[in-house]
Amino acid sequence: MNVLPDSGYVLAALFAMGAVTVLLRALPFVFVRALKDSPLFQFLGLTMPVGVMVALVVYTVFGRVGLAGSEGDPGAAWAAPIALLVTIGLHWWKRNAVLSIFAGTAVYMVLVNLVF
Repeated sequence: MNVLPDSGYVLAALFAMGAVTVLLRALPFVFVRALKDSPLFQFLGLTMPVGVMVALVVYTVFGRVGLAGSEGDPGAAWAAPIALLVTIGLHWWKRNAVLSIFAGTAVYMVLVNLVF
């Protein structure tokens, strides 16, 4: 009694999965080259970082901490606004997005895990 599948089927399945994986990872780079000079693509390149940051702030302040009527972590209700103020203040002072984001994240994590 042979319970193992034929090695040809296994090799064909592995080849198909590998080909699909490579194609799915290569397609975004093909589209970037094709759309590189597109006005829409340039507009999205300018606005997406701000849009992503706004979405993260709204999620953190209103969705996760329970300020929008959902169940949330009561400690995070204080930690999120404090960390947001630290992030805004540091960015206003130093004009360095990386520094302000990392510092705000660190303050939030310290407040949630150690203080509140």
